[in-house]
Amino acid sequence: MVDARLVPARLLIEEVAKYLKENVSEIKPPEWSLYAKTGPTRERPPEDPDWWYKRCAALLRKVYLNGPVGLERLRTAYGGRTKNTVKRKHFKKSGGSSIRKALQQLESAGLIAKTPKGRVVTPKGKSLLDKIALETFKKLVQERPELEKYLAKPQASPAPQSQ
Repeated sequence: MVDARLVPARLLIEEVAKYLKENVSEIKPPEWSLYAKTGPTRERPPEDPDWWYKRCAALLRKVYLNGPVGLERLRTAYGGRTKNTVKRKHFKKSGGSSIRKALQQLESAGLIAKTPKGRVVTPKGKSLLDKIALETFKKLVQERPELEKYLAKPQASPAPQSQ
């Protein structure tokens, strides 16, 4: 069965971001999102006006794949090496505010839940990701027919025969 693991991340994130923008009213970019950088290694804010929805979709996918996950692990995932020219280059974590606000919006939409061990995807969020992954994979199969074998449901294997 096709789930979010089989679909290329870029395609899945773009489709989920489009869905979140059109159908989920709880997810809206904050006022400061037009001026904020996406990470410590960036010099300017993103030029894509829909970057907030893509970040929310990417976070939803990361929590789906790695959950339960906390804010510090996500800050590390979105961090990177600094681009200083004279000083030595060091790894820096990303800022936590944009990740925290996006996670809070996903929680208010009912797609993510907070547990003592970290955030996990709710059944509603899992079904949303799996449904969009299946639709995206069907589009991908039209371009590449050799992937059609992954759409077929696995058949029950015959019982082993005793000798």
